[in-house]
Amino acid sequence: MKPDELKAMSPQQLEEQLLKLRREQFDLRMQRSTGQLAQFHHFPRVRREIARVKTAINAQRKQETVND
Repeated sequence: MKPDELKAMSPQQLEEQLLKLRREQFDLRMQRSTGQLAQFHHFPRVRREIARVKTAINAQRKQETVND
């Protein structure tokens, strides 16, 4: 997901996206532990996307405190 798309999302949408990505990360970990994972390249992608979403959430929170 691109940073511009994340900036356009509401805080609630960002939280939902974060939850979705964390579920995906959990599923990947479970697949790896049971030996069913064939696509290991998804781990860094999911980690990066989680970081991007968290950054967008924090930026929005900072913006809200500045405007108050």
